[in-house]
Amino acid sequence: MELKLALIGFGVVGRGFTDLIVRKKDYLASKYGLNVKLVGICDIKWGSVINTSGLDPLKALTAVWAGKSLEEVFEGIKGARALEFIELSDADVVVEMTWTNIETGEPGLSHIRKALNLGKHVITTNKGPIVLAYRELTDLARSKGVKLLFSGTVMSGTPSIRTLIRGLAGCYVNEIAGILNGTTNYILTKMEDGLTFEEALRDAQLKGYAEADPSMDVDAWDPAIKIAILANIAFDADLKPKDVVRKGIRGIRLEDIKDALRRGKRIKLVARAWRDSSGIKAKVTPEEVDINSFFGQVSGTTNAVMYSTDSLGDVYLIGRGAGGEEAGQAVLADLIELHSLLEERIR
Repeated sequence: MELKLALIGFGVVGRGFTDLIVRKKDYLASKYGLNVKLVGICDIKWGSVINTSGLDPLKALTAVWAGKSLEEVFEGIKGARALEFIELSDADVVVEMTWTNIETGEPGLSHIRKALNLGKHVITTNKGPIVLAYRELTDLARSKGVKLLFSGTVMSGTPSIRTLIRGLAGCYVNEIAGILNGTTNYILTKMEDGLTFEEALRDAQLKGYAEADPSMDVDAWDPAIKIAILANIAFDADLKPKDVVRKGIRGIRLEDIKDALRRGKRIKLVARAWRDSSGIKAKVTPEEVDINSFFGQVSGTTNAVMYSTDSLGDVYLIGRGAGGEEAGQAVLADLIELHSLLEERIR
């Protein structure tokens, strides 16, 4: 089966996904029977172009690597803004990979609504729309008979969401706990090596792990979004980032790190969600964990999550939680799943 794709966002994630479909073209066709036709790319920096006959993904990557606009190298409908682009693209699947806005969810929220309302399947790595409008968007997709897939919104390509939804189907999840932000975990790991918080943050920025404004990470907004997404899925909740009790790592001193190590502990930024008699609760706070515990062994930029269940006990997952190829792999896995579902409908 051929699926026609329109990409909104051609940054690190968009290019990571495109590189995968170039490199794995033959593998996808032989193993899954999946053929991908790229019919449009829309990006605020690299331009917008639609060609229903298909765009060469390698040519798109090569253009951007050379610093050229996509409109310079492709023929077709050029310059369409995102909402018009979605309507004109004739795509089966819209892949939304723009930046995250945790206050409004825009522009991704409008992109996703538009695509779903037009009866197009949507795959997104954008956390903002999913955490702010999870119920609305999943209900809309269901009403339109299309799929909304978003496994890349938590732990990137490591299948935390796919494990929760499919791997643990039928399990009653009691609690979720995780190290869900690689930047802060890297900073805390470097502080164990003797760096102060400021020095470790500067090192993370130089390596590209932390932004110039690191508040999303070090003030724990990013893991708050992720634990809210997981809680909403697991507990059928409607948590927003503001509902998550949140404390970041700015106040942690080198002395605190050393003192914990002397006592056989490590300080980690741990996200938790659980249910009690008063409802669904979630928090992200620094915690002391045993050095030899599961979370105590998670170092550097690695992410990890634990699902506490009735049938299987505690289920653990660990892997890389960020990066262009990693997030691109999440999009690819969602695309393969969508393809399989559509193939079943045909049969």
